[in-house]
Amino acid sequence: MKKVGIILLSGGLDSTTVATYALKQGYDLTAITLHYGQRHTKELESARKVAEVLGIKQEVGDASFFKKLAWYSALTSSETFDIPKDRVEEQMANDVPITYVPLRNTFFITLAAAFLESEILALIENEGASLDELEAAVFIAANAIDYSGYPDCRPEYYQKLTDAIFAGSKLGTQYGKRMDILTPIISMTKAEIVKLGIELGAPLKYTWSCYEGGEIPCGECDSCILRAKGFAEAGYKDPLLVRFESESRIAKGS
Repeated sequence: MKKVGIILLSGGLDSTTVATYALKQGYDLTAITLHYGQRHTKELESARKVAEVLGIKQEVGDASFFKKLAWYSALTSSETFDIPKDRVEEQMANDVPITYVPLRNTFFITLAAAFLESEILALIENEGASLDELEAAVFIAANAIDYSGYPDCRPEYYQKLTDAIFAGSKLGTQYGKRMDILTPIISMTKAEIVKLGIELGAPLKYTWSCYEGGEIPCGECDSCILRAKGFAEAGYKDPLLVRFESESRIAKGS
């Protein structure tokens, strides 16, 4: 069985954990990282480092035009909207914040599925691979437990999107082959994700979760708060902060 996988790798804690998980499951994995005009490029730098450490292929795509289309977000229009800070968990769960980027995951998965379909069609039509010997999956690190209320992080959304891609692809309509959208951490708490990442040996010290692009995480945005909560509840110190502390000591010593 040849398992072909695409991971949408943002460079964050969750996607890095899922990338490591997919590798452990035996997938021939390619990371897709997209520059969509987001607020900063720190996560792109992290994604490149994570892909390098994991030894996986990476496609970095310039989708910066998306910023002009999905403009109603603090992540794509930093000059217009501020990042919400110091929100309590009840606020995160009860509304969709301004950090939501309109239909971003739908756009991302469509691009990833297009790449995956191309890979699988080439195996079938050019190399004579048998349908029964192929598995095709897009991995995304969506989470419906400890998250900021995004509608595109829920299981029912991914089931419907999987069906739509099947109905709209050559792979589905001509060959009857489904491209799965796999969300292995969708029902995990942030603490459980941290534990999984640590157990898998994921390179978490190179990840970036903060919505801001400073030298160190802001510690106040939803993503920072949820990340800190996850490490605290899991009983681990954040490897990224450990790395920063180590680098600071080295710099002072020099």
